[in-house]
Amino acid sequence: MRSDGTTACGKFRRHLAGALIACITCAVCASAQIHFRLQTREAVEGHLKSFSTRNSEREALIRRWFAESGCKDANLSEQALDRKLPPNVICVLPGETQQVIVVGAHTDHVDSFGDGVVDNWTGAVLLPSLLYSLSAQPRHHTLIFVGFSGEEKGLVGSRYYVDHLTNEQRAHIEGMVNFDSLGLGPTEVWASHADKVLIDALASVAAASKLPVTAMNVDNLGTADSESFARYQIPRITLHSVTQETWPILHSPFDKMAAIKMNDYYDSYKLIAEYLAYLDDVLKPPAAPKPNKAAQ
Repeated sequence: MRSDGTTACGKFRRHLAGALIACITCAVCASAQIHFRLQTREAVEGHLKSFSTRNSEREALIRRWFAESGCKDANLSEQALDRKLPPNVICVLPGETQQVIVVGAHTDHVDSFGDGVVDNWTGAVLLPSLLYSLSAQPRHHTLIFVGFSGEEKGLVGSRYYVDHLTNEQRAHIEGMVNFDSLGLGPTEVWASHADKVLIDALASVAAASKLPVTAMNVDNLGTADSESFARYQIPRITLHSVTQETWPILHSPFDKMAAIKMNDYYDSYKLIAEYLAYLDDVLKPPAAPKPNKAAQ
């Protein structure tokens, strides 16, 4: 998560937006046919512990794990950036339509502080796991998983990615789901910078799955790759785990594996996997009405 250098003290605003109140009905979740699979906690934890402190090696690991999860050939690519940074790594899971959901997390970390496990190896390492979770059956949407480079340099990778799409390609993106700095506690959502449809869907999934999520805004503290998409009015949402108490861990010597709470981290993975499967269903256009034979 890129900081703007502002002190964290007193800047967080916790609130339960209407979409996150527990009284939201789960009837929608119950009626939708949500199918996904989960990697074991041991596999997820093993990838997390395999972090590198070199950004180029991080990108290479994510690329390798994409391939091991079934993303190969033309569906797996690197996008070179204009600056001397590792490339974006991109995996496309083709769907039944050209409608797209982008799933992103940045792979880089601040070189001079800690190991960058929280910010943002926790997000990047979930990309191949989520590909595994969602690739077991055909999807309506084409899912594009992107490990963004250069987030800590000013959202360089995500800006480059979305700026180099055509207008038609951007028009096909129905949502961008970003995750950054997970595992410090239960899942949080940057509610003030989230599209209402996306946050309503998250609330429904959290209630149905009984997995925790609350709103924790980071306005005036930093930014995230989701904001590169907001510049083009693309609906976006960022999930994280940062609170006022844990914010100082980011960009500090304390950003290490020891800061991760694995129960919370694995819960975040489960929630995101189910959420993406649910979005694939609920963002579909309504089915065309059947002809009224009696009127023919």
